[in-house]
Amino acid sequence: MTRAAPQFLNRRTPPHLITLILMAALSAMTMNIFLPSLPAIAAWYGTSYGTAQLSVSLYLGLSGALQLFIGPLADRYGRRPVTLVACVIFLLATLGILFAPTIEVFLFFRMVQAAVATGMVLSRAIVRDMVPEAEAASMIGWVTMGMSLVPMFAPAIGGWLDQLLGWQANFVLLLVLGALITAMLWADLGETSVRRPTSLMEQVRSYPTLLTSWRFWGYAISASAGSGTFFSFLGGAPAVGTQVFGMSPAELGLYFAAPGIGYMAGNYLSARLAMRLGIMRMVVYGTVVLCIPLAVMLFLALSGQLTPLGFFGMMSLVGLGNGMSLPSANAGMMSVRPDLVGSASGLGGALMIGGGAALSALAAVVMGDGTSALPLIVLMWASAMVALAAALVVVARNRKLGL
Repeated sequence: MTRAAPQFLNRRTPPHLITLILMAALSAMTMNIFLPSLPAIAAWYGTSYGTAQLSVSLYLGLSGALQLFIGPLADRYGRRPVTLVACVIFLLATLGILFAPTIEVFLFFRMVQAAVATGMVLSRAIVRDMVPEAEAASMIGWVTMGMSLVPMFAPAIGGWLDQLLGWQANFVLLLVLGALITAMLWADLGETSVRRPTSLMEQVRSYPTLLTSWRFWGYAISASAGSGTFFSFLGGAPAVGTQVFGMSPAELGLYFAAPGIGYMAGNYLSARLAMRLGIMRMVVYGTVVLCIPLAVMLFLALSGQLTPLGFFGMMSLVGLGNGMSLPSANAGMMSVRPDLVGSASGLGGALMIGGGAALSALAAVVMGDGTSALPLIVLMWASAMVALAAALVVVARNRKLGL
């Protein structure tokens, strides 16, 4: 089937690249802009840091659960309506956060905000609708490279807004940007899926087909464990920054840019090299790069030489490895069964984000009283090693199948 070329702000054609970047970026910004404000949120509601940190873990957990259904819903009803409905839910949840009288209400609406994860899932599925596998890895690389600008700047902006106007200003900004991006999606997001006359449950029943594939599991575990290093960082780094290194919210927000800088560089390499090297080499090379800086960080922590520059500087190289591997791992998951691309994207995303939620919560637990960064570093290093092992399993399976 020949598809029309994208025409910006024409909803009868596939979406423009900038639209895909923005719909994914809104999800990334929602996840991390408020992280430097976690201590302030805890103080505002008179609760502990661990309770406030549930706003990260619960958000990620529901994001993972939703992705089990986002893919099948989008396969059944189309990418456009599912994305637009999710954006409206996100806007209502953000309003709820701004008026939340208690930490329990805040956490509830924070979970509902997870509807915005639809943008992250379906941006990948839309790319796979539009182009073949090798080109999809490259295009996903461009999408995630643009999206990775958000983790670079959002925490710094959030920390600055917190100090200037209070933590609520972060969510006011999300509300405004969410409304603008929703309007843009309405105008530009043309349907890319060929709708199928199957029910939602029939789509969900396709999951066993994917879950019995060694290749799908290899790609999914590699992506989940690799991204798990970042989610562990999200759960533990605010405590490391404030309690171990004594940083202010604004300072911590600036240092939070480190993984995003590396991730953008890795996405650039992925976009340039994926078609030449193939997705499997990109996954393996990326996970190798992922493991090295965490081993260095572990050595620095054990030898008592870890500094803020050493910790956050090494995280930029962790971001580089993830930026190289994740676009290709995501493209690989969706290429196992091209007829189930939306379901594969959703199921893979559920495994990745669900695992991230668990690791984020675990990071908050292992940090304990926050006197040392070592437990967090060990957790991230172990996750990276699992990512590399899973990638090597896919290599072995591909060779056996002659792929």
